[in-house]
Amino acid sequence: MLDTISIRGAREHNLKGIDLDLPRGEFIVITGLSGSGKSSLAFDTLYAEGHRRYVESLSTYARQFLERVDKPDVDYIEGVSPAIAIEQRNPVKHSRSTVGTATEVYDYLRLLYAKVGETVCPACDAPVRPDTVEAAVDRLLSGRAGDRAYVTFPVETAPADPPKKGRGGKGKRGPGKDGRKERLSNLLENLLARGFLRVWIGEELFNLSEKQEMAEAASTKSEDIQAVVDRLRLGKNVRSRLDDSLEIAFREGGGKAEARIADGPRLPFSRGFACSLCGRGFEPPTPLFFSFNNPQGACPECGGFGNKLDLDLDLAIPDRTKTLAGGAVDPWTRPRHRSHYQDELRKLARREGVDLDVPFGSLPKKHQRMVIEGTKEFRGVRPFFERLNRKKYKIWVRMFLRRYLGTFPCSRCRGARLREDALYVQIAGRNISEVSALSVRDLRGFLDAIDLSPGQTGVAEDILAQLRSRLDFLAYVGVDYLTLDRLTRTLSSGEAQRINLANQLGAQLAGTLYILDEPTVGLHPSDNAKLLRILKGLTAAGNTVVIVEHDRDVIREADFLVDLGPGAGERGGEVVFAGPAGDILSCEDSVTASYLRGEREIPLPERRRPVGDPPAVKARRGKPARPGEIPAEPGTVFFSLLGAGENNLKGIDFHLPLGTFTCVTGVSGSGKSTLVHDTLYQALHRIFHGGSTPMGRFREVRGVEALGGVVLLDQAPIGRTPRSNPVTYIKAYDAIRRLFAETTGARLRRYGPGHFSFNVTGGRCERCKGDGHEKIEMHFMADLFVRCPECEGKRFRPSTLEVRHRGKNIHDVLSLTVDGALRFFSGEPSLVRRLEALSRVGLGYIRLGQPATTLSGGEAQRLKIAVQLAGKDPSRMLYILDEPTTGLHFQDVAVLLRALHRLVALGNTVLVIEHNLDVVKTADHIVDLGPGGGDGGGRIVARGTPEEVADCPESLTGRHLRPLLETRARDEAVMGSGL
Repeated sequence: MLDTISIRGAREHNLKGIDLDLPRGEFIVITGLSGSGKSSLAFDTLYAEGHRRYVESLSTYARQFLERVDKPDVDYIEGVSPAIAIEQRNPVKHSRSTVGTATEVYDYLRLLYAKVGETVCPACDAPVRPDTVEAAVDRLLSGRAGDRAYVTFPVETAPADPPKKGRGGKGKRGPGKDGRKERLSNLLENLLARGFLRVWIGEELFNLSEKQEMAEAASTKSEDIQAVVDRLRLGKNVRSRLDDSLEIAFREGGGKAEARIADGPRLPFSRGFACSLCGRGFEPPTPLFFSFNNPQGACPECGGFGNKLDLDLDLAIPDRTKTLAGGAVDPWTRPRHRSHYQDELRKLARREGVDLDVPFGSLPKKHQRMVIEGTKEFRGVRPFFERLNRKKYKIWVRMFLRRYLGTFPCSRCRGARLREDALYVQIAGRNISEVSALSVRDLRGFLDAIDLSPGQTGVAEDILAQLRSRLDFLAYVGVDYLTLDRLTRTLSSGEAQRINLANQLGAQLAGTLYILDEPTVGLHPSDNAKLLRILKGLTAAGNTVVIVEHDRDVIREADFLVDLGPGAGERGGEVVFAGPAGDILSCEDSVTASYLRGEREIPLPERRRPVGDPPAVKARRGKPARPGEIPAEPGTVFFSLLGAGENNLKGIDFHLPLGTFTCVTGVSGSGKSTLVHDTLYQALHRIFHGGSTPMGRFREVRGVEALGGVVLLDQAPIGRTPRSNPVTYIKAYDAIRRLFAETTGARLRRYGPGHFSFNVTGGRCERCKGDGHEKIEMHFMADLFVRCPECEGKRFRPSTLEVRHRGKNIHDVLSLTVDGALRFFSGEPSLVRRLEALSRVGLGYIRLGQPATTLSGGEAQRLKIAVQLAGKDPSRMLYILDEPTTGLHFQDVAVLLRALHRLVALGNTVLVIEHNLDVVKTADHIVDLGPGGGDGGGRIVARGTPEEVADCPESLTGRHLRPLLETRARDEAVMGSGL
């Protein structure tokens, strides 16, 4: 086997034909400026070739697509192993996948419950087990020596004949009482002929020879007739006889038997899966019985989703401070319903005394209930929507209803997702839904505490070993605070990546090439050591680990380091350094090395924007403050979110100083995303934009009037197809198309701006519809995009490409980088302003027409920031960002911080969830959550300036922040001493 992975002539994207030898079986880090070619080398070259060679080993059906798959642009690669890519994005968008299903933990739990779970009758609270003859004999002989007993079996009686219909549909009488007596008499005679001498009818014992009396009793108690197989006095000497009697009873009773103890209880037995006390039957559990993704196990009401869409009264009556006359009921303010319901409300006011000019929330509960539930004469809010539901076949009704629907737990399964019978199966008193609600940490303890019988231990031993192994891997990667029922789509990109990493650890592969994209995303600095231990463990198992990373700790720990650059885009794509990580410090050409040596750094701000105390703090000091406003610092205003209690948040009060750069920090799982994204942003989005997206629980918000709006600058793609690109997103393409339409070539051909658009017919390539790529749908695999063979990826017809502006056609212009376009369009001020916004956020290296599918999450986020800076200067806006430093080099972080602080300088507020200490140290205000993750988090550990948080002994963030701030304190001390 080769000791190195040899890459020769790699030219993918901006790579400049690089040659590189990577040592196999080692921990390799690829770093460099954003756009220097890191992902092109790691994913588009190394992983693509490893994946392509793997596909070659598949079936003929899979290989038929291989000729159309673009090979990486490289001369050759030797020594590459089968490759596995673990990217930073979370690809799951649906509600079917949970942490349990994504890690296979839930699959093993289903198997465990099917094998050793105990079904408990909900009526009797008794375990349900199939009875055997041996078990029934043991039960009868236990503590009942000397008792007289009757061994019986149930006699099935035919149902009464249904009434026959006569003329006119009227029912005629059936056989009546005499007919039932005759039928039962024949049945009892049959028992006598088969050798049985006695029967129990209800609580009376009869000899079969007493025909008249039996028939009379049986005609009234035909549902409870038991034939006597044997009567005997219980004791050890009758075990063999009892065995034979019960065997006959089970056979004659169709798997059911009974023992009547004289002057004692009746003991039912069943070879079927039924309760021994009440006789209720149950379905024997199987693994699919516990799957909410299968019809056999899913709740029939919600289909296994655990929730349903229903009327959300908070959306129908969004502002309870409004009056009914002033439009408190939002759907009745719409033009289609306004006049009718205003008349109806006036009639209700006259009839029931409902005051239409009092805020809805101040009305008596009785009157509120009338408006919501309605009366005989008045159709309330709920009946109004029930009537509309019956007209959902109309498009406008469906669109109208969508405004007022919210997600609520299913009324049948109460969010458990499973059918009712599956929840009757328990282990150690808990059903599978209750166990899935446990965190990984608590589930591990639950499994260790299970007390199984010797027989059950033999069945469950391997299953429990697999469960414990997978749970240990999840704890090892630092996500032991997650619960198994947590939806995968709600995980951060870092959490999703670490779950994928845990799955790979569980696979225990060797000789594999692992390629990871920034595994430190979402990780607090205190968790970096654990991550490094995991990655080193993969290499110790004989694998090669290649990661794209910028974190200082990870770079220092690398066995082999590759630094690409020296710049970004066209100025990048070269190997600046390749060798042992420690040797980069002596590399003079490396920007990365200059930051590692300390020659360059992201400076602390000379002066932090002043922030007063939150309103609650002022109130405690006895200084009155208007809600949301701080009198101590003139102009300092707070937006307050009070009583946030979603997920693990402990009812916290969050105060955001407006006009500042504020960071929310904390360990993974401490509640940062729940607080900022799921609660604060969703609440403000409803206030400013309406909608029905779910939001976290909270008590109230204050200070909204000081905000002009809210914008989420997340890392979601700007588009999902190659048609989307930066130049259209920044709204600069219209100006470019107009410039081309004004050229002589366009005028001669009578081409307008539309001919230079790839979104409409005219000048675009019609084979690929202007995409430049064709999509190949791969069954059971991700869709593939291959270059259009007709236009060769240029998107336009040849005649369109003949039109040139200053020597370049439209394809040439779309191939320009942002920095190159700034020079090319230097005489177009409106166009330059928008392009400068891209350069200002560090995206000068990307190409104008670069497909959105090739942009990283960090690049998509910075593109959204550029849009905010490209138009009219915004003011009084709240910008929310979640880890904007993802994918950024130290140099790029400095550029990003300048853009964010510019937004604040324009009169806006920037709220950032971040772990990068270079960002955190420049904040005006920090809110640190914790102290741990999951149940151990959800509290505010510290708040204040970075210096104040660093002085808090309980803050893990402060502990890591302190060394960065001590440098400044030493410098100030030296300056103050006059040295």
